[in-house]
Amino acid sequence: MNKILWQPTEEQIKNSISWDFIQKINKKFNLKIDDWDNLYQWSINNPVDFWQFFGQFSKIKFSTKTGEILQNQDDFINSIWFKDYKLNFAENLLLSQSTDEAIIFWAEDKIKTTLTHQNLYNQVACITQWLKKQGVKKGDVVAGFLPNMPQTIISMLATTSLGAIWSSCSPDFGVNGVCERFHQIKPKIFICVDGYYYNSKTHSCLQKNEQIIAKLPTLEKILQVNFIDKNSTKINNADIFSDIINNKNPPKLDFIQVEFNHPLYIMFSSGTTGIPKCIVHGTGGTLIQHKKEHLLHTNIKPSDRLFYYTTCGWMMWNWLVSALSSDAVLMLYDGAPFLKNNRTILFDYIQQEKINHFGTSAKYIDTLRKKDIDVSKTYNLSSLKTILSTGSALSVDGFDYVYQKIKKDVLLSSISGGTDIISCFALGSVMLNVLRGELQTRGLGMAVEIYNDDGKSVVDEKGELVCSSSFPSKPVGFFNDESNQKFKQAYFEKFDNIWCHGDFVSLTNYGTMIFYGRSDTLLNPGGVRIGTAEIYRQVEKLPEIIESIVVGQNYQNDIRVILFVKIKKDIPLDDDLKTKIRVQIRKNTTPRHVPAKIIQVDDIPRTKSGKITEQAVRCAVHNEPIKNKNALANPTALEQYYNMRALLE
Repeated sequence: MNKILWQPTEEQIKNSISWDFIQKINKKFNLKIDDWDNLYQWSINNPVDFWQFFGQFSKIKFSTKTGEILQNQDDFINSIWFKDYKLNFAENLLLSQSTDEAIIFWAEDKIKTTLTHQNLYNQVACITQWLKKQGVKKGDVVAGFLPNMPQTIISMLATTSLGAIWSSCSPDFGVNGVCERFHQIKPKIFICVDGYYYNSKTHSCLQKNEQIIAKLPTLEKILQVNFIDKNSTKINNADIFSDIINNKNPPKLDFIQVEFNHPLYIMFSSGTTGIPKCIVHGTGGTLIQHKKEHLLHTNIKPSDRLFYYTTCGWMMWNWLVSALSSDAVLMLYDGAPFLKNNRTILFDYIQQEKINHFGTSAKYIDTLRKKDIDVSKTYNLSSLKTILSTGSALSVDGFDYVYQKIKKDVLLSSISGGTDIISCFALGSVMLNVLRGELQTRGLGMAVEIYNDDGKSVVDEKGELVCSSSFPSKPVGFFNDESNQKFKQAYFEKFDNIWCHGDFVSLTNYGTMIFYGRSDTLLNPGGVRIGTAEIYRQVEKLPEIIESIVVGQNYQNDIRVILFVKIKKDIPLDDDLKTKIRVQIRKNTTPRHVPAKIIQVDDIPRTKSGKITEQAVRCAVHNEPIKNKNALANPTALEQYYNMRALLE
């Protein structure tokens, strides 16, 4: 067992939402559950009781509550949750119309605004009325090309109040990347921004907007948000957002009820190996899953302040927004995580606005560690209760850094899931210890197991992360995939009737999880399976290394491990540093993990959400074409990986 970094007090456990939930299910079902592990086991053994009761416990507002909770339970793909239940997503997020704060927004250090619940409701009502005038109805698609700002949330809520479908991309996407996504889903309305701030600079989107609109023939009307300049030039066929919401007599919202599994969001796969897949997520499944994760796993209480560093092209934006239904205050930020002179503005935000739950990426935490920034000495973080980390596996050193240099008495929840399920398979809990380098628990109601190559469930062995039973946030399917063929190929090809997620993981005998990377980028030298995260954990401990990426190269009828490293300025990749890297890896892993080649690069390609792209680099190493460079945040970084002389030796 790894070192315990944090332990809950008895008071923290007894005052948690999950403890209250346990008391209520014990009473309801005449049980004697007294800890988290027993709660988890009950939730997967009794999924119908668990999900039905949680829906009641979390006060989800259904207009109709009849029929079976789960049909076709033994058929994962064709299983149907809450078939005859009806609800409206926006209504569940707009239950309050008080003058309390609902959203606080910072655009770097340039703009700061606050919306009350009443402000939010009224502005949603105005945009809903505008959408109605454009003929938007249940099942239509509205596309947003917007930053992480209040207007994006307002637009989404207005869309979903009508039973229409929301989809969004962040404005740092290129024109082709946006069109590859939106062209597939045929939006009726396009909502865009005039520009945004990043790294203390202003970036105009007006030209991009016009190019995108020209390539989307199904568009009927444009809504333009003037953010960087209230007098920005208006695009043809556009109305201005601020003109619509400045209604002194806002209308009353009339929420359109939809089926539990009616499409709510269309999300997109990263698209680094081809045209992005359009993943359709249902209304009720998204809401109930997010509320479970917010209440039972993250312990978000009314008026708690929840932040996640995200764009609205990443599923963590959708996850964050749902917390309005739990009466949390949404803390939005758009811009760079560091400003000039390494200013850690996100911690300015935590301190000034007294944020309680701070979500970020493992990469951000590792960057803080590499910069050796001692946050605890500079900031008052007394309000901070939870730090959430996702996007990739948080390294052991990342865990240590949080407790040594950020805050000693914080619950660090490393979480993992994906766009595919718009939620998580592994999360945290205020009722459990935090162990160094390990994710605390599997998600309640999620029958998560680890399968070996023979399809057998294993413990304390590395294998494929699978989910062996259906869950409510199972996607409705892929857009325009009526036969479910693409959906089956994506998740059910490896194991029959079992969701295979594509992560290489081990489940410990005490219930925690350790992630080793994506299974589709596993290294296989001499037939030994190696997760790439195992190498990153060692290499990025070294102070000389900024970042690394590792792939397998086909070589002499085998696979050899190639490590690319980005090094600090003015430090050469000489034989001494190469030896240091190899010794670090061999000493802490196995000789099989040691790379055959270590090569210096100027940059490492990554997706828009910040994940390094091993698949794309592997294609470049083999001089194969990259199917979709538009999915990358820095596509030119790939050029140096082609035709490398060092890889011919």
